[in-house]
Amino acid sequence: MKHIFRKGTDLAAPTLLLLHGTGGDENDLVPLAQLIHPGASVLSVRGNVLENGMPRFFRRLAEGVFDEEDLVYRTEELHEFLDQAAVQYQLDRENIVAVGYSNGANIAGSLLFHYPNPLRGAILYHPMVPRRGIPLPDMSGLSVFIGAGTNDPICSLLESEELKQLLASAGADVTLHWESNGHQLTRMEVETSAQWFAKQFSE
Repeated sequence: MKHIFRKGTDLAAPTLLLLHGTGGDENDLVPLAQLIHPGASVLSVRGNVLENGMPRFFRRLAEGVFDEEDLVYRTEELHEFLDQAAVQYQLDRENIVAVGYSNGANIAGSLLFHYPNPLRGAILYHPMVPRRGIPLPDMSGLSVFIGAGTNDPICSLLESEELKQLLASAGADVTLHWESNGHQLTRMEVETSAQWFAKQFSE
């Protein structure tokens, strides 16, 4: 997978796995890493699927309707990539925190839904429920931040609450933060997630 890796100065901190939204690329979220934890190593990945020329992490049948078969395949692809990158860049495979926006948040959520302990934690901006009706792995010890908008036309309030409930029911420690905005990512959201990250992983 096309990606950027930048080794950080704080090698004890989790590596930040950056996962862009639809139409983005591996450069999009790099500035966020500086806001969340400036010393962290960064692994920023580009999705392998194109939708009308726009990179994504998995196909969809319509807006809000995922191609579940492709989602499962692409989730496995990303999981294997992380295993390989950990070896290539000598990363602690058990100390990776995903930072995903929209489509990137959905593939990060799918990792959590399909694999035991694929990440140490996750910051999910405007995610949806990746799949329904499947047994979830034990998520005890996992910390998740969900950023959501009360006026988000793509991720409804009920969707955000459902995702929180599903993750929490599997044992994850979930923080759901609301902004009175739509689907866009706000600076306040990022700053709040940075404070959450410091409390979870830096103290």
